[in-house]
Amino acid sequence: MSLPFYQRHHEHYDRAYRHKALQSTVSQYQKEAKSKSAVYAQGSTAYSRGSAAYRHASAADFSLDSSTAYSHGSSAYDLESAAYSYGSTAYDHSAAQSKRSAAYSLDSESLSKSSAAYRHGSESINKLAAAYRLGSEAYSLGLKDSNLMIEDQSYKMSPKAKRAKHSLVSEDKENKAIDYSVPIFTGREVSISGITDTEEERIKESAAYVAKRNLFATGEGVSVSKVAKSTSEEQHREKKSRKVAIRESAERVALKKTLEDTQAFHKKLNQDKLLHAPEFIIEPRSHTIWEKQNVKFHCSVAGWPAPRVTWYKNNVPIDVQTHPDKYIIESRYGLHSLEISTCDFDDTAQYRASAMNVKGEISAYASLVVKRYKGEIDASLLYAGTSMPLGFGVTPHGYASRFEIRFVDKFDVAFGREGETMSLGCTVVISPDIKRFKPDIEWYRNGVLITPSKWVQMHWSGERASLTLTHANKEDEGLYTLRVVMGDYYEEYSGYVFVRDADAEIPGAPGAPLDVQCLDANKDYVIVSWKQPAVDGGNPILGYFIDRCEVGTTHWTQCNETPVKFARFPVTGLIEGRSYIFRVRAVNKAGISLPSRVSEPVAALDPADRARLRSHPSAPWTGQIIVTEEEPAEGVVPGPPTDLQVIEATKNYVVLSWKPPGQRGHEGIMYFVEKCVAGTEDWQRVNTEIPVKSPRFAVFDLAEGKSYCFRVRCCNSAGIGEPSEATEATVVGDKLDIPKAPGRIMPTRNTDTSVVVTWTEPPDAKELVGYYIESSVVGSGRWEPCNNNPVKGTRFICHGLINGEKYIFRVRAVNAAGLSEFSQDSEPIEVQAAIGGGLLHAAPSPPYDIMVLESVRDSMVLGWKQPKVIGGTEITGYYVNYREVVDGVPGKWMEANIKAISERAYRIQNLKENMVYQFQVAAANLAGVGTPSLPSQPFKCEEWTIAVPGPPHDVTCTEVRKDSLVLLWKEPVYTGRSPIAGYYVDMKETEAKEERWRSVNEKPLQKKFLKIGGLKQGVSYVFRVRATNQAGVGKPSNVTDPVVAETRPGTKEVVVDVDDNGVISLNFECDQMSPNSKFVWSKNYEPIEDDSRLNIDAKGGKSKATFKDLGEDDLGVYSCVVTDTDGVSSSHTIDEEEMKRLLALSHERKFPTVPLASELAVEILEKGEVRFWLQAEKLSGNAKANFVFNDKEIFNGEKYKMKVDQKTGLVEMIMDKLEDKDEGTYTFQLQDGKATNQSSLVLIGDVFKKLQDEADFQRKEWHRKQGPHFVDKLGWEVTDDCNVMLKCKVANIKKETHIVWYKDDREIMVDEEHDFKDGVCTLLISEFSKKDAGTYEVILKDDRGKDSSELKLKDTAFADLMNEVCRRIALSATDLKIRSTAEGIRLYSYVTYYVEDLRVGWVHNDTQIRFTDRVKTGVTGEQIWLQINEPTPQDKGKYTMELFDGKTGHKKTVDLSGQAFDEAFAEFQRLKQAAIAEKNRARVLGGLPDVVTIQEGKALNLSCTVWGDPTPEVSWLKNEKSFVSDANCTLKFESGKKVSFTISAVSTLDSGKYSLVVKNKYGTETSDVTVIVISVSGLTDTVQGHDQNNLTVSKKKKTMTASKWKEVEKKDFIKPHVEEIIATEETPDPNEIPPAETEKDTKSKQQAAKMTDGKAAVAETVPQPTESLDKQGKKLLEKKP
Repeated sequence: MSLPFYQRHHEHYDRAYRHKALQSTVSQYQKEAKSKSAVYAQGSTAYSRGSAAYRHASAADFSLDSSTAYSHGSSAYDLESAAYSYGSTAYDHSAAQSKRSAAYSLDSESLSKSSAAYRHGSESINKLAAAYRLGSEAYSLGLKDSNLMIEDQSYKMSPKAKRAKHSLVSEDKENKAIDYSVPIFTGREVSISGITDTEEERIKESAAYVAKRNLFATGEGVSVSKVAKSTSEEQHREKKSRKVAIRESAERVALKKTLEDTQAFHKKLNQDKLLHAPEFIIEPRSHTIWEKQNVKFHCSVAGWPAPRVTWYKNNVPIDVQTHPDKYIIESRYGLHSLEISTCDFDDTAQYRASAMNVKGEISAYASLVVKRYKGEIDASLLYAGTSMPLGFGVTPHGYASRFEIRFVDKFDVAFGREGETMSLGCTVVISPDIKRFKPDIEWYRNGVLITPSKWVQMHWSGERASLTLTHANKEDEGLYTLRVVMGDYYEEYSGYVFVRDADAEIPGAPGAPLDVQCLDANKDYVIVSWKQPAVDGGNPILGYFIDRCEVGTTHWTQCNETPVKFARFPVTGLIEGRSYIFRVRAVNKAGISLPSRVSEPVAALDPADRARLRSHPSAPWTGQIIVTEEEPAEGVVPGPPTDLQVIEATKNYVVLSWKPPGQRGHEGIMYFVEKCVAGTEDWQRVNTEIPVKSPRFAVFDLAEGKSYCFRVRCCNSAGIGEPSEATEATVVGDKLDIPKAPGRIMPTRNTDTSVVVTWTEPPDAKELVGYYIESSVVGSGRWEPCNNNPVKGTRFICHGLINGEKYIFRVRAVNAAGLSEFSQDSEPIEVQAAIGGGLLHAAPSPPYDIMVLESVRDSMVLGWKQPKVIGGTEITGYYVNYREVVDGVPGKWMEANIKAISERAYRIQNLKENMVYQFQVAAANLAGVGTPSLPSQPFKCEEWTIAVPGPPHDVTCTEVRKDSLVLLWKEPVYTGRSPIAGYYVDMKETEAKEERWRSVNEKPLQKKFLKIGGLKQGVSYVFRVRATNQAGVGKPSNVTDPVVAETRPGTKEVVVDVDDNGVISLNFECDQMSPNSKFVWSKNYEPIEDDSRLNIDAKGGKSKATFKDLGEDDLGVYSCVVTDTDGVSSSHTIDEEEMKRLLALSHERKFPTVPLASELAVEILEKGEVRFWLQAEKLSGNAKANFVFNDKEIFNGEKYKMKVDQKTGLVEMIMDKLEDKDEGTYTFQLQDGKATNQSSLVLIGDVFKKLQDEADFQRKEWHRKQGPHFVDKLGWEVTDDCNVMLKCKVANIKKETHIVWYKDDREIMVDEEHDFKDGVCTLLISEFSKKDAGTYEVILKDDRGKDSSELKLKDTAFADLMNEVCRRIALSATDLKIRSTAEGIRLYSYVTYYVEDLRVGWVHNDTQIRFTDRVKTGVTGEQIWLQINEPTPQDKGKYTMELFDGKTGHKKTVDLSGQAFDEAFAEFQRLKQAAIAEKNRARVLGGLPDVVTIQEGKALNLSCTVWGDPTPEVSWLKNEKSFVSDANCTLKFESGKKVSFTISAVSTLDSGKYSLVVKNKYGTETSDVTVIVISVSGLTDTVQGHDQNNLTVSKKKKTMTASKWKEVEKKDFIKPHVEEIIATEETPDPNEIPPAETEKDTKSKQQAAKMTDGKAAVAETVPQPTESLDKQGKKLLEKKP
């Protein structure tokens, strides 16, 4: 049993491939071999052709079969033993590990004897040979044939297959067409082993192969068993001779050298040690030979494992065994050849070389043409029952070099209606008539070959060819061409067929749609497209209905509920595996049209399945089937689909397309489609009930104008997968606009019943289907369609018109979105035949400006200008007449030429010398000969003897633009006495005088053309040319016709283009062509005659000149002129610089690269993932990328997440984590069609370590951010109030998150919790100073985790902060102000607050101030001041306060001089005196109580201290009246300080207001006290808290709240009876100087008298004595604060 060649060295394929019987045989032998066998000695010595063993084996009576088998096996093995031992050693390294070694299934005793005898070279070698015969031949030959002699020693095993069914050989079903897995090829130079007759032989053969492979590759069993040893010792052993030993040694050395050479060779073949698909280095070349010659095809193939090459003839394998003398196939070191001997005519065929290995298959083709010598005709062919091969008689050396084919009884333009039967026919006459040589009859519609169908039938009677349309439809309309082919020669005849709409069933209904096609068919989905009809029934078409019908049924189902206007519609809900046909109906307000012709059947299948059904095996059936069966795997939830995109969007539907996911398990998948309005995440499932099977889906019921996003999920039995990436926002609406109307409708006459209509394509037209043309008789107002199937191109012949009638035409464009508006009506044209089938032609006007170019004795050369009117077609020639003029009397005109001349220069022969002649010229075209020109001036026929050249002629202007033109001329006929050295070009404005001629060029031109620039737009010019030689400048040419410098509308230039294949071409387009116009290319304004370097092609209104191989020989000016137009022309210059640019661009296009917007880069993502990415400038939908790491391709999986976004050109790969083994070089390889590119990134050493550390850090950061965390770490800022605010930004906060502040590890208590609304946490430190230095930390924590941030405000950090604080404080300083005090003048400024780190300096008149007791500075609260005590005039000047924040200084300046100083000094003097007065004025120091309430009969004693210098005068007032001592009241003033007031027993009469008045020269002060005497009736005898007899009330009262005052009030009036109140006041030290009053004195001080010019002011009115004391007391209590 033979293995496929690519499976033989793979362990798991061996196991999967074996038959059960084979496995049991090997297993049995393994057990026996382990216990009692001895393996063969390793190496080729035992099998050497000249070994002693061989000689002894021969002497031991070998049987014929045994010796033959051994010789064959030894010879074969000797050639390959080195290669095999090397390959087997590498292979058995893995085979030994799997313990799958096997040996021959022989008796153990015989094997032991055989091995022993074999080792010692005994007679029993014949037993070994007999055993070896089982597999040696098949193995050695098969191994050599399959190129598996050697495998690379370092190859890796591929993963084991899960399970495979057994290989079977189909013997009785070889001819049955069933699928196959691996073909076994025939057509080899050596027959293939392994396909034997019986299963038993296959088992033995495979066992022999396995045993020999393992036993010769391993070193086990070198020592034989004791039994074997004892037996071998008994055998006769002959000593080896020295000669034999030397020879064996030499062979071993040679074998080792062969092994080394083979190793080196295969290292060169496969340097990277990877598997490679086959690739043709040299493809076979086609040959054309004569009969009986030999031919040999060669090809060279690369790949690993070495590809196997099979040769085919016309896709049939070549079997060498069947034709051993005909074919010779050789393969050696990758060079393969097929030799065909003695070729005959039947060997003419296409030959194919197919190379195949485990990585794939590739083919190369070559053709062989065998020619037969002329006249040598195989007579048997003339009388054979079959026709001659078409190749016969067609080649230049065949029977007939050319056939004459004529068409008789030809079909003309045909008209029909839908549903009718139409027939076209033509009789064909072929000369010469060879009965056995039948022509091929081919019919074409619009250039497409027609094949017979139910709609079209073809017939060839031998003389007449016919085509029948059994049921005409509008799809059948078009240009029909009959082509009669005789070998390589053919003739054609064409005619147009028009098919009009059938009569509508409903009047006013539109015509039926046409050309219904099925596109993009899939499992349950297909797109139906159609073309709109030309006839709308007089009302606009509202839309279309699409119907479907399952093949085999007659039931039609409507697919859409509402009509669709777009001529494409996705039909969903098909049943997989079934076939359908479709039709379309149009609808307008009148009704529904007839249905269209049905489409071709389409099967609802996966495109891959459809392609597989259509394909056929590329190799012959071998009778071998390999079926593999996967073990059932657990269900795998499919991954997300990829490459989701909107491929079509209309206002009715949106079509989505995607690719299946890579991860989908082994079962089929289906899809759910979801949508959402763009900008939201409200995803809704579209197909809620049934998932779709196709990777296409049409979404309906979308709101027009809204934007939607879409995504898709996969599902299978395991579940629903993750969604794909959402599409970009898609606006619901028609993306394809209805085309605009065509323009420039131009009709021209054609025949008596047809008109040629041309037009221009509408601007910005997209996906045009074609055009509809309508015609109308002028004045009728009725329009009829000229075609019912849209025509492509911008030219159409309208047939079926009435001769003599005037018609107008209009055109509309068609695409899937709809029909455009009609174009403007054309100019009316009368239907008449035109000469030449084009414009209405007339004879040309007369030529003019006849001049003599050269004159000799008997001839003259004339030149003239082309007629101004050529008659609508090209001038075919000119006719010249001449006459003699004798004495001024002209004679009779005579013809100078009978045949028209094409050039505008002609030599008239046989003239008379010295005779005067006149000439006239007439031009001719297809319309006839025009009117002759006027007679020329008389010219005398005489020999010109002047030395200078004659005039140049045929001077013409071309390529006229607004600022330039090109002037062309021909050299003079008369060159003078020396060769022409050059030309001068003169020009002037047309209206300028003759003396205004000026030369364009200073040096003579060598070329006969000149591009003249610098013209003024709109100005008319004339030109002339003069030739020069050594003798001088000759006569000027005729002046050109006036030319206006202007660029006409629609002028186009020659465009140089380089296509995707690197082909360089010049392109010119003209939209002003007439039917007879042609493109004429020239190089350097000379006709291009050599076509070896340039290919010229013209199609429609475009012409292309393609360079075959652009080089220096192609440098020059290339111009293109369009004939039969009004001078349409253009040119392009290719100089060396342009050539280099084009060649570089060609190379770039031929070997394109994918342009990169950015090279491969790496970045760390938020979660610590590593993202490698690059961006291409542009990628197509077919672009793909390969990802390589350290020269090894890596693939999408768990570790690598790869993505290619063709829309943005972004290619990226994401790794979750960087490990140490990921250090190396990363490469992205891009391929987009032919274009390739790659970019690499090296990540090794420090670069890799840094990236790895950054990824780890970012990963930790991401985990940290899953809980509450700091976005911005703790920092500080100084507020506008010069306070320090510590702040940090936090995120991921919830209600339960807490924040704790610490300073130097001690928690800072914060009054209120932070709400985190703004995401910022702050800690405000007021009046920051050195005591606030330290380490601050803030901690966030909740149940998700915690995060902390620390800020050290020490040393440098603290200094920086204090600098900023000082800077802010310095900036907050107010301007310096001046204030006078009693001590002097103070300069001051306020700051927000003051810190010691803010250094303050003062400067007086640019001099630093030195501080003394008189001038000193200080800080009081927020005030920074400079005090100048007792100022003097020397203190005047400019004062500057300098505040230094540690980095910069801030200055505040004030000018203390002039008036400012004077005012301040005056105020100082005043305040100084006021201070003295205030200090010495009379005042009451202690103060009396405000109110005294006392019980009647008690003693009242009030005292206080007064002060003043001089000693004040003291007086008392009662109720504002003077009051002195009496018996009841005693007033005392002692020692000038102490004042007392005593009443021994108060009565109610003593109630009242008493005032103490003190007075000296500096002022007066009054202190008031109110005495309230309460009657004893109704009051209690005691007051709580005091003795009944004495009560002292202090004047210093505490401020009480309202509640406390209520308590006092309650207590006083519950028990108001007080027997005696004694009010006392401490007397201060007499030597104590009373302090000055402040603004914060009590209310009693505010009521004190103020000194105003020595008079006292009473602050408060005393209660009137008429009121009762009770009321007065209550009122006074109520007034208390």
